[in-house]
Amino acid sequence: MESIASFLENVPQALQWALAGVGALFLGSKLFSYLSLVLGSFLLPGTNLRKYGGPGTWAVVTGASDGLGKEYATQLAAKGFNLVLVSRTQSKLDTLAKEIEQRHPGKGLQVKTLAMDYARDDDADYERLREIVQGLDVGILINNVGQSHSIPVPFLETSREELQNIVVINCLGTLKTTQVVAPILQKRKRGLILTMGSFGGWTPTPYLATYSGSKAFLQQWSNALSSELSDYNVDVYLVLSYLVTTAMSKVRRPSLLIPNPRAFVKSALGKIGRGGYQTAPYTYTPWWSHAFLLWVVENAVGASNPLTIWFNKRSHFDIRRRALRKQAREAKKQ
Repeated sequence: MESIASFLENVPQALQWALAGVGALFLGSKLFSYLSLVLGSFLLPGTNLRKYGGPGTWAVVTGASDGLGKEYATQLAAKGFNLVLVSRTQSKLDTLAKEIEQRHPGKGLQVKTLAMDYARDDDADYERLREIVQGLDVGILINNVGQSHSIPVPFLETSREELQNIVVINCLGTLKTTQVVAPILQKRKRGLILTMGSFGGWTPTPYLATYSGSKAFLQQWSNALSSELSDYNVDVYLVLSYLVTTAMSKVRRPSLLIPNPRAFVKSALGKIGRGGYQTAPYTYTPWWSHAFLLWVVENAVGASNPLTIWFNKRSHFDIRRRALRKQAREAKKQ
């Protein structure tokens, strides 16, 4: 301690003040970030959806027949938005459209559907989508369609079909859909594009390498698009989430860290733009426990820190091992 005190006595006072100022700025930025996290998670609302259009405005939702997409459609309909629902299975789309129309009788709610298999990457499907939205007052696009791995898998053992489907659906499908719909938002000079991201893309995730890369791609693309379309008063955000109880996650029971689709989507639509505490711009993490987990990781070690990647690797290796054991048990029963 005496040597430290002696050293500090020889440091010029001006330098001491400069170092103290740097330290104060650093601590102040962390405090401000934490306050932003707390206020955004529990007190402050996000952008009101009415900014993007009143009742009767159209919203396009991809991957709409199940999970988060179904919830986005249901909750947007409850707020008075007409819907264009895009998903692979026409029967599921018809059922959802009928449910939504019956739930809101007498409101003149309109629902259009398009059965489209994004894995086919068929230009004719996108042309059909263009024909459906042509002339509609579209104010919102929800890019929800996506695919992950059936179970965690080493990249070198990933099947060619699974690898290609993930990239085609998550990346090309999202980009091509946005190229069809976004010009309407640009022309009307207001609108919202929400693209579903993932913690798997926010931090490198071994054993989900292809999925992780596809979601990281969407992060950078969405950030760039947001800057471009801001000149036209169109808001573009990536919505980050950890696990939600959907078919994709294969988690059935909600918990403190894993909400059900209804709760997550309610938060996503109610907290639009509340992500000032995050490293990535034009990104927000609507579910409060996901947001706190993200904040801790980003401020303690970093999303791309080797320690974070190692933890992800270990976790997904254990998930893969349990999944393989389950497959072996089920095979013995047959």
